[in-house]
Amino acid sequence: MTPLSPAQLRAVIDTTWPPARISQQDPWTLRVGDGGGKRVSAATTTTKVSQTDVRAAEDAMRGFGQTPLFQLYGTEPGLDDMLAAQGYLHLDRTILYLCALAELDTKAPSPLTTLRGDTPLPIMREIWAAGGIGPARVAIMERAPGPKTMILGRLGDRPVGAAFVAASGPIAMIHAIEVLCEHRRRGAGRNMLARAAVWARDAGCTHLSLLVTEANVSANALYRSLGMVQAGSYHYRMKPGTQNR
Repeated sequence: MTPLSPAQLRAVIDTTWPPARISQQDPWTLRVGDGGGKRVSAATTTTKVSQTDVRAAEDAMRGFGQTPLFQLYGTEPGLDDMLAAQGYLHLDRTILYLCALAELDTKAPSPLTTLRGDTPLPIMREIWAAGGIGPARVAIMERAPGPKTMILGRLGDRPVGAAFVAASGPIAMIHAIEVLCEHRRRGAGRNMLARAAVWARDAGCTHLSLLVTEANVSANALYRSLGMVQAGSYHYRMKPGTQNR
């Protein structure tokens, strides 16, 4: 699998999990997240920056009512060290998994194990809320331009999981995969991934992707077992005591 460049990865994320607003202030891309978490609130750059540039980004983010937060892909010359020297913490190394749909080791799930819809059902909101995915993140799903879909995972006759999928060109990306704690490791996550793959094929996509923190050992193991491979990564830099999630 050919890795995605940082620019390609960021474009897929911004399309399928969009900030409320993006502001281009050279050399930065600044995001306004409206409380939707780090992924839609972080500043990124693709070039070498100075201390003056960093201060300008910090001021701009504070002007948005946000804590200064930077997302790094390992291709920003010197920025990671610069932020570390200023006391910024290294947080949430995140892996992008990518797989060609033709190579994904999963079969279409039974119709009873997953349901798909264009808007989030109340039970989906409840499942997401139980996992810390609140209204601000559901708003991200609602403003994503599409193609997109919502997936409800079931075990027997009980709803136990929810996920969101959206397409960016040939790549479909899964977000907000959540299974209720007491029903994990029983196949609901695998079934929702399989349903996402079926939807992605029908939407004309060639690849399925998702993001997961490196610390989530069980999820990483599941995705690798399906044939998904790492095609990129990033981490955040944030000062101690701040509250962006």
